Amino acid sequence: MSVDTADLLDYDEVLASYEPVLGLEVHVELSTATKMFCGCANQFGAEPNTQVCPVCLGLPGSLPVLNRTAVESAIRIGLALNCEIVPWCRFARKNYFYPDMPKNYQISQYDEPIAVNGYLDVPLDDGSTWRVEIERAHMEEDTGKLTHLGSDTGRIAGATTSLIDYNRSGVPLIEIVTKPIEGAGEHAPEIARAYVTALRDLLRALDVSDVRMDQGSMRCDSNVSLKPIGQAEFGTRTETKNVNSLKSVEVAVRYEMRRQAAVLKAGGTVVQETRHFHEDGYTSPGRSKETAQDYRYFPEPDLEPVAPSAELVEALRATIPELPWLSRKRIQQEWGVSDEVMRDLVNIGALDLIAATVDHGASSDAARAWWGNFLVQKAREDGVQVSDLPITPAQVAAVVRLVDEGKLSNKLARQVVEGVLAGEGEPEQVMTDRGLAVVRDDSLIQAAVDDALAANPDIAEKIRGGKVQAAGAIVGAVMKATKGQADAARVRELVMAACT
Repeated sequence: MSVDTADLLDYDEVLASYEPVLGLEVHVELSTATKMFCGCANQFGAEPNTQVCPVCLGLPGSLPVLNRTAVESAIRIGLALNCEIVPWCRFARKNYFYPDMPKNYQISQYDEPIAVNGYLDVPLDDGSTWRVEIERAHMEEDTGKLTHLGSDTGRIAGATTSLIDYNRSGVPLIEIVTKPIEGAGEHAPEIARAYVTALRDLLRALDVSDVRMDQGSMRCDSNVSLKPIGQAEFGTRTETKNVNSLKSVEVAVRYEMRRQAAVLKAGGTVVQETRHFHEDGYTSPGRSKETAQDYRYFPEPDLEPVAPSAELVEALRATIPELPWLSRKRIQQEWGVSDEVMRDLVNIGALDLIAATVDHGASSDAARAWWGNFLVQKAREDGVQVSDLPITPAQVAAVVRLVDEGKLSNKLARQVVEGVLAGEGEPEQVMTDRGLAVVRDDSLIQAAVDDALAANPDIAEKIRGGKVQAAGAIVGAVMKATKGQADAARVRELVMAACT
């Protein structure tokens, strides 16, 4: 399916008549070992319906038990967002009937969330910042996952079969809800993307989630409405659900602004509804948008209220790291790299790995060379994120150290890294087991030099005649004979000495 651009208003025309108002709801799956209310494993990618139990399947008589780590993660997220952590909060039942929720209700928080009234100062591309006010951050459980087969879009419309996987049911979620974002004007789509980007970076720095939007562990619902310029009352909003990439957040906001403006200009009425985002860059109707009354919220009777002590909150406050964008700016100055290089390192997910490698003793240049070139290429070959490679910053730093000590050449070091990736052990062990250490015995190197000169008398004669560049061919022959383990600089010295 494609969208008719005639149904959209030109972006400049939108801005001439309307003021966009945004509201962003970001759902974040926490990377706890177990689910929110039971002991089932919280791990992505397991066989369907293998990480379930009576609690997360909602079987009669089962009772939830709250995950303490999830609560602490929620508090840390609230603190990082400059929120007030309330002294008392509780869970509620959000009632709705859909196959992905086996209990026919979701345990969530409604009018008594754990964190309220915060803000995040979001860095924009031009170097300025935009303060996004946070309404609340609350705890809840995730739903199961439906897979629709037989339709062109992967959605239920046109599907012949629907499959349900309840592994995700009960996974800890934090929902972060902004206050209305007003006054952004033409920058509204950019600010939406920048906010979700900053939030992703912050959550990753807190180490509370892997924030993999491609795997659904971070999902954004974007609410958009338009009001005529000069009018105080907000327009009717739509909510585009489960937008799963940073670029798509920006595209979805821009599209809805243009679509709604076209409807209003034509004298129509914007329908309050949820909408689906399509990767082709447009949205389509989902269902009419419910209100809080539709969900019939009431307090969860099987869970006690949560009352974090002031001492716990302050202890968790001490764990909040430096804001990622401030950390990046500091690191950039220390390393002396350009904005472009820094963006590349962030985009490939290597910055934290490089910083950790430097912390283990490697130079920033060497660490960047390994992670930003050789290892990112290995990750692409394997179809994984560079952070998922089975090698640690400490091991990369150990390889750099072996090169700096002259025990490995760069070429041999790559073989050592390949051995570590293959699970053969620590770098020094791989070097020893594979026999990759640089040859330091001059007698062995001299013998290889003599053999190469004897095999190439014409080249030897050129060297003796003053054509020193010809020595490269002999050095190459020696390196080949020693399987790259000779010190090339030392080889050249011995070649030149033998030809004088």
